[in-house]
Amino acid sequence: MTERGAGLAVIAAAAGKSIASGALVRLRHGLEALTPALQRVARYAAEHPEAVIYQTVTELAEASGAGEASVIRACRDLGYSGFQDFKLALAADLAGRGVAQPEAAGAVPHDTIGIINFAACVSKEALDATAGILDPDAVDRVTAAIGSAPRIEVYGVGASGITAQDFAYKFLRLGLPVVAILDPHLAAMSAANLPAGAVAIGISRSGSTMDTIVALQTARAVGAYTVALTHRARSAITFADAILYTSSPESPLSGGAVSSKVGQLLVLEVLFTALMLRIPSAADAVRRTAQAVADKSL
Repeated sequence: MTERGAGLAVIAAAAGKSIASGALVRLRHGLEALTPALQRVARYAAEHPEAVIYQTVTELAEASGAGEASVIRACRDLGYSGFQDFKLALAADLAGRGVAQPEAAGAVPHDTIGIINFAACVSKEALDATAGILDPDAVDRVTAAIGSAPRIEVYGVGASGITAQDFAYKFLRLGLPVVAILDPHLAAMSAANLPAGAVAIGISRSGSTMDTIVALQTARAVGAYTVALTHRARSAITFADAILYTSSPESPLSGGAVSSKVGQLLVLEVLFTALMLRIPSAADAVRRTAQAVADKSL
């Protein structure tokens, strides 16, 4: 039996369950099977599970006093394919135990009016928080780059891919040469052929979406001005030339939450409005694009 297999067997035996045991059970009963460095990761996760499901590898490593490699190894020695798989299992475990999630602080009301007010409140908080952390200087740099770019590409997958399409739609209304690319292979290939002065925008709430990171890295390697739209200040995507931050945490089970979406759309609306003021031909472009689809409505 391999060292890892032996470790898993000890964890399962200590838990008194099969390897399908819940994430919290594995954490609390599998410590003795781990090395001291991995124990620090597991102990912190067991004591702060509600925080861990919102953290990146870097954040968990810093919080637990271990290295990033130790975080990944701990997750694998506990029987998970990686950090994201571990967080998903942990979030499911918390949900099954009725643990409230931070994005839904307080009891969610059960009456329709209460639900409406609750959803509106969460969205408003996300808007206010995003407005509070959005850097005006970064917005100025990004709009200046976009306004003179010969080509603009926006990358995103999953829920972020939908936001990427929103960006392309709004920028196209201004007459800008923009395209949203959701397929990771096409994104990487297109990024490799960007012309000088191009702008590449990568959207990843977590800041750790590999497909988006690769496309943005490729674009930067050929000299494009890169922009990252993310919630995470310490994440892999923050190598970009400009970072635009949103504020709305998500657990692995709440991906694509509306509260995250509205923060991203606020950033888009800020950029759109700033570009309207910066580009002399923007108003004419808006009129032309509106006329182009005028006959599409009854």
